[in-house]
Order: sequence, then C-alpha cells, then structure tokens
Amino acid sequence: MHVSVSFRNLSCVFQIQSEFNRSVSHFLPSYYKLCQYLGFPRCSSKMEQAPTVTETSAEVNTAESAEKSTTVAVPETAKRKNDESDEPEASGRGKRRRGAGGKKLRSGERYVPPPQKRNPGVSFSQEHFDETSYYFEGGLRKVYPYYFDFKTYCKGRWVGKSLLDVFKSEFRTESVEYYQKAAKEGRIRLNEAPLEDLSVVLRNNDYMRNTVHRHEPPVVGTHLEVLVDDGEVLVVDKPASIPVHPCGRFRHNTIIFILGKERGISELHTVHRLDRLTSGVLLFARTLEISKKLDQMVRDRQLEKEYVCRVEGEFPEAEVICEEPILVVSFKIGLCRVDPKGKECRTVFQRLSFNGKTSVVRCLPLTGRTHQIRVHLQYLGFPILNDPIYGSSAWGPNRGKGGFVGKSNEELLQALVEEHRSQESIHLLDITDDCTGLTQEAEKCKTSEKIKSDEASEHVRSGESCPTKVDSCRADDKLENTETVNYNSTSAKESPNSLPTASNGNQTEATHSAEKTPPGSQDHLCSECKLVRPDPTKKELLMYLHALRYKGPDFEYSTRLPDWAKEDWAEAD
Repeated sequence: MHVSVSFRNLSCVFQIQSEFNRSVSHFLPSYYKLCQYLGFPRCSSKMEQAPTVTETSAEVNTAESAEKSTTVAVPETAKRKNDESDEPEASGRGKRRRGAGGKKLRSGERYVPPPQKRNPGVSFSQEHFDETSYYFEGGLRKVYPYYFDFKTYCKGRWVGKSLLDVFKSEFRTESVEYYQKAAKEGRIRLNEAPLEDLSVVLRNNDYMRNTVHRHEPPVVGTHLEVLVDDGEVLVVDKPASIPVHPCGRFRHNTIIFILGKERGISELHTVHRLDRLTSGVLLFARTLEISKKLDQMVRDRQLEKEYVCRVEGEFPEAEVICEEPILVVSFKIGLCRVDPKGKECRTVFQRLSFNGKTSVVRCLPLTGRTHQIRVHLQYLGFPILNDPIYGSSAWGPNRGKGGFVGKSNEELLQALVEEHRSQESIHLLDITDDCTGLTQEAEKCKTSEKIKSDEASEHVRSGESCPTKVDSCRADDKLENTETVNYNSTSAKESPNSLPTASNGNQTEATHSAEKTPPGSQDHLCSECKLVRPDPTKKELLMYLHALRYKGPDFEYSTRLPDWAKEDWAEAD
C-alpha cells in the first residue's frame, strides 16, 4: 500500500512537469522575438531546455527597464546632412535604420555606429610619406604645410555636451569662429558625416574627424647617418632637434618619416627613444622577433647605455652616484623632479674634462626613468648646458639644486611656461601655444601622478627617453592623431612630391624659394598661414647631451664623440 501511493504521487509529478513544459514551449517563440527586438542575446541550449517562470519574468522586466533607460537620451539640437527622417511607420513602431544592426530606432533617436577595432600598432607606409615633401633652407630641414585629419572617438567626459562646448573647453588653439567656418566647409565630421551645426550633442562611441592645415617646426638639416643595417637591427646617429616618431606638432620632421621618405625604410620597431634635443645612438629592430628579444634584454637589464654631456661649472673629479627617486610632474611636457614619492633610480657620473667654465661628464644610467640624467644633474647642481627645462630659472635661485624648489607642481609649471613665453621660446617645451590647460593638469597630478608614473616607467627604454605614452605628446590640441591623412582633399592631392629631397641620403639645397610653395601650402582658414615665424637659432635646436654607446651581451654600437664634448671646445659667443 505504501509503495502504490508513492508511485501514484510520482506519476502526478510527471504529469505536472509535462504540462509545464508544454506551456513554456508555447511561450519561448514570443520570448525569443522580444529578445531579438530589444537586442538581447539568445539564451544557451541549457537555458532553453529548462527555463523557469521566475527567470523569464525577471529577464523580460530587465529588458523593459533597459529599453526605458535608453530612450531617456539627451535631446539633439542639430541635424546632419545624412540624417534620415524619423517618421513613424503605420504600425506605430520606429523606422528601421539601415546599418543599425537590425535594431529599430525610435522617433528622434540618432544612430551611432559601433566603434571600429583600432590597430594596436602604428605602421607607416608610402602613402603616409607622400603627404608632403621637404625642402632645405638656411641649414634647416623644413616641411611644406599639408592637409591632415585628426580623429578620435568621443571621450566619456564629452558625452552629453555639444561639440561646440568641447571645442571651447578642450581645443582652444583655434577660435570658435574658426571651428564654425570649418564646419560649414565640411572639415569637421561626426561619424563620417559633415556637420551643419556644431551644437549637436555628443553620444558614446561618436567618431570625430577634424581636417586641419598642418604646419611643422623646422629641424636641423644635418645628414641622418645610418651606422648599422644588417636586416635585424637598424642603428642611426640621431641629430639633435629631431623627434624619434610623430609626436605633438612633428610628423614628417621625425626620424621614422625621414628614414621612410629618403631611404624607403618602414615597419621599424622602436627599442628605445631619445629626447628631441638629445643626439646619438638610436636603435630600431627590423622584425618583431628581434624587437621581443631586445625588449627582454631591457627587462633583464642586460643592456648598457652610455651618454656624454657638458654641464655648467666644475664637476667633481671623483665618481658620483646619484640615487634620488624621480617623480613625473607633467606628462604633457615630460616634466620631472626629485621627490620621495618617485620611482627609485640610479645614475653613475664621471668627469672627463673641464675647460674652466664647463665640464664634460660621462653618464651611466642604471635605470630607465624619464629625463633621469637631466634631473639628477640638476639635483647635483650641475645642469646640462642649454637645457631648456632643468636649467631654467623657473626652479628658483638655485635652479633645483638639492631638490629644493620652494614651489608646488602647479606653480612650477606656470613659472616654466611664463619664462619661455616671455622669451618667445615656448616651443622648446614641446607643448601647444595654448597653455591654459596646464593648471588643470598640475592639479590632476596631485592625485594621479603615482599611478601614471608607474605606467610610464615600465615602458621607458632609455635613461633619457621621451614618455612612451602617446598622450604625453598631444597632437596640437586639435584631436587625437590616429595617423590618417585626408586623401579626399583636393589640395592634399595636388601637393607634388618632386621637390628636392635627399632620397639617397645626400642632401640637396632646395632650388625653390619659400615663395614658390606647392598647391595646398596656403589655406584661407589657417591662422598659422597668416603668421611669420622666425627660424629657430642653433642654440634652440641643441642640448649638450649625446647617447654615445649602446651595448648588449653580443653587440655594441657607438658614435663619434661630438665636437662640443672635446676637451679644447669653447662655446661661441
């Protein structure tokens, strides 16, 4: 009797389960359609076999709440030329937008395409090298102005703001009137569509493109000597004043582009970097395999670097070791200072000669912090001759000797900017002419400098390396540089490439004067075209710091000693 009751109860359970499964099977098609309409992913096969009423109800409620939250968007105040009318269909549902991934847009809702996957690396090819050309004048290498596209995705802090407000607050190198005129001429685009009005409100994943007329500062016209090119590595003797890679206002006047334009060398892997004003041994890997191998040597500290510099005053004859920690104050201009909160580092100094006024010093950085040699020499009271940052009087009467400055980071930044601005040498700081954002940056440094300094220090490949973060050299405060040129611009297409350049490494003085500029070198909206800037002096293009030797377990590359490092050298008046 007891057993029969158990089986009867069990049979009842099976019957209830069967009826439940039939009811759920009728519900599933409608549930899947709802998920597809709302853009939700379909459930897994296990979920299909045994869903519960509670789970289904919760998912539907969540989908409904998500739909409601997405419809509460910032109202749009401007239209684009390619916006389609959002008239509701007869069925009452929103019109389906082609390319919207099957999602139906509600009335007034703007479609934002999904972000494209970015190229993790930057590789330059002949199409980039052909954007413009060089000419040589007065011992300087110059670049004809050209049209270029700065591109970026909408940043989180911009969401909900109008594009005009973003230009006003963060891109102040040009006036509001300029941006309005540029928009009317189709130079500012949002999601690849020209804008009629800059009052459009930005949304997440919006993609912006700003076409500018780009001017690059001149650099020294010194021949770029290749020391080694064996198929695995490329070693060059970098002249002072030329950046290693595109950064800030520099693009074609960089080592990467000069090698590509004049020698047809591309797809190089940077092993270490040198400051723009630093000269000497610069090493590139030819292949990814060699790059990884050298990278590992850097991490294992198997590479030795040797520098020479000329400093102010009489440096001690005995060997000097400096182990003061270094902290990054500003990533925008690569400003550092000795600070207990900084990263540990170590530099060995040995005096080579003294001419009565200045000393030549051998430098061995045993760690690779940003501006390590320059900061340590400043701390010791012997700043590098002609150092525009660490030899500045903005550091106080003792110019930072012993780490005593007497100013906050914010005050130091402002004093440094004002000193160079008064001397009309603001370009030596490698920042834009608009320096109003430096105060805000200095304030941010108080809370984020430790995190960022840790990140930057791990990527530095040399004791005198540029910060490796691309953001540390902002591209003229226009929009982020994603290495794309505006090939659709008529002016850009018309720029000839037959002007005198050193295609085989031998320089040819330009026979074309500055007046005979190619088409596209002048632009009616460009404020830079209306200015006449004097050429930089030799003193502004040279800092007395040179990377003399780069040595590994089975290789060693070195250059000749610079003329200014010789014992009998005297500075010209």
